[in-house]
Amino acid sequence: MQTRQIGPFEVSAIGLGAMPLSSGNNVRPDEKQAFATVHAALDAGVNFIDTADIYAPSWDTMGHNEEIVGRALASYGGSTDHVIVGTKAGITRGPGETWGRDGSLAYLRTAVEASLRRLGRDVIDLYQWHRPDRSLEYADVVGHFKTLQEEGKVRAVGISNANIEQIDIALEVMGADGLASVQNEFSPRFLSSRDELDHCGRLGVAFLPWSPLGGTGRAKEVGDSSHVFAEIGGELEVSPQQVVLAWELSLGDHVVPIPGASRPESITDSARAPHLLLGPAHLERIETSLA
Repeated sequence: MQTRQIGPFEVSAIGLGAMPLSSGNNVRPDEKQAFATVHAALDAGVNFIDTADIYAPSWDTMGHNEEIVGRALASYGGSTDHVIVGTKAGITRGPGETWGRDGSLAYLRTAVEASLRRLGRDVIDLYQWHRPDRSLEYADVVGHFKTLQEEGKVRAVGISNANIEQIDIALEVMGADGLASVQNEFSPRFLSSRDELDHCGRLGVAFLPWSPLGGTGRAKEVGDSSHVFAEIGGELEVSPQQVVLAWELSLGDHVVPIPGASRPESITDSARAPHLLLGPAHLERIETSLA
């Protein structure tokens, strides 16, 4: 597995987005399949797993995904010392599925302690601000994450769903080399974060595309919605999904896609993408089709 850098961590070029392991009562995998998916990722050389405290079937099962990830890692037959886990906080869920934002230091302190318990860890590798809290100054909330880092609860800090101005603010607050990553939606069907992707490349900050294959339930359709990926996949005898991920990896050494998976076969296929070398002609065809 090829590796890339997220802050202080050397990680696999492809990560595992764990959210599908907790998405909805009717479609989420059972525990056996969920564990098998995480184990398949590790077997394939994936050593970065992304989760969040709000990834859960319902408001009263908050933390479900973190628990699944923590228990799956604990049940793995081999060493997991090299596995980097990123989680997120800042979005709230309450009775009746009421959603909100809370970037206060008091809330984040409570949230990080809960995440540590659920993941079974002494420190969070990568702690990411999930979405902005409009009631607070952006710089102040980034400062709260920095405080958690200084207190030893967090190794590295990232932000998510951020624009260029917010990235610059976070970088200023965290200091040189202090901002580890930016996690934004990016895929062939959602190109709006291309400027942020390029900006992170200039800054030397890792960019983590979430829903890199188009989102939960859409990965199978990626070859239908963007025919060029199916065409190139057919020519190279690989899946359209591998072509999408290989194209995203070609956009910069700072890009680490985190495709979601709920089946071992899905993450095993995605993990092959770093070995797929797309030539200049392939990349030109892709860029032309997306223009």
